[in-house]
Amino acid sequence: MSDPGKAGDLLAQIPKGEGKSLPPVHLWNPDFCGDIDMRIARDGTWYYLGTPIGRKPMVKLFSTIIRRDGDDYFLITPVEKVGIKVDDAPFVAVSLQVEGAGEQQVLRFTSNVEDEIVAGAEHPLRVELDPQTEEPSPYLHVRSNLEALVHRNVFYQLVELAVPREIDGQTWLGVWSSGEFFTIGPLPE
Repeated sequence: MSDPGKAGDLLAQIPKGEGKSLPPVHLWNPDFCGDIDMRIARDGTWYYLGTPIGRKPMVKLFSTIIRRDGDDYFLITPVEKVGIKVDDAPFVAVSLQVEGAGEQQVLRFTSNVEDEIVAGAEHPLRVELDPQTEEPSPYLHVRSNLEALVHRNVFYQLVELAVPREIDGQTWLGVWSSGEFFTIGPLPE
């Protein structure tokens, strides 16, 4: 399934919704129709047939019908399920707004597709370390089992907000949001 009209066919199948609610892709179980040549790069750029998709409204619409099953990503409509490639995470947290301070602090992220996500119990932050380089890759839970890679500049903002906290006998640096403490990494000795 790699004909150039496929992306347009998918868009036509997305039910028209009212307001900002997302389509119920978790309820749709159409037959798998194969993979299409669509890729989301690590920087959040969507590609179709090797070319960046320049129309932001189209990318935003596609972002509402993405689903992850296991390690695989799909675009889902009520009648079609097609596989796509995601280099890292399907979204990127590109900006951060900080409200309050201390344990009452709220961290409000905006993604590359203009979704707002407030870090907290339902939207935890996590940091994964590369085993070879020990370079951190921070992620924010967006919905279902989809995450946003936190952009490097936004991560630097988080590091500036970090405070120490002892957890199980070890001192960690982390940030507060919505009453939850999220570790960034162990406090350097």
